[in-house]
Amino acid sequence: MKGIIAKKYVNALIKSCSDAEIISVENAINELATAFSSTKFNNIILSPDFSSEKKEEFVLSLLEKSEGKILNLVKLLALNDRLALIPVIAKELKYQTSLKSNSFEGEVVSNFEIGKEQITKLEENFSKKFSANIKLNNVVSDYPGVKIQLDDLGVEVSFSLDRLKTQMVEHILKAI
Repeated sequence: MKGIIAKKYVNALIKSCSDAEIISVENAINELATAFSSTKFNNIILSPDFSSEKKEEFVLSLLEKSEGKILNLVKLLALNDRLALIPVIAKELKYQTSLKSNSFEGEVVSNFEIGKEQITKLEENFSKKFSANIKLNNVVSDYPGVKIQLDDLGVEVSFSLDRLKTQMVEHILKAI
């Protein structure tokens, strides 16, 4: 439900803003969305003890400059008691601008550092495959293998050592 509501706000923003304004609004929304990682911030935004005007002032105080479209958006969200939608709006706005520019970001998850040449080669191959500009970031984690995630395109490619071992055992057992 939150996604549908956020999509309506984002569609209205995109229709009413120029490309430069969209970039400015996206940067401001992302700045606000990072504040939602704080538990104290969430408690204030979700608290019924504070009026919507106080919440609006608090959110606007986090921005370097609050003018134009971002000011109106925050006022509208506060008026409708939807400030908690800001992270969802940020995600949807990023997706919509990615679609518009045909440029997407993804991750290469592995348990080791992948070289820049290999990342570049993967970016080139995925860019050709999807006819889009693909940018990949290497994320080192405890994943036993290599996984490429392009969430905005709904693509995940993985090579898992555990899965390979399981398939080898199954193949050997079938052969016996």
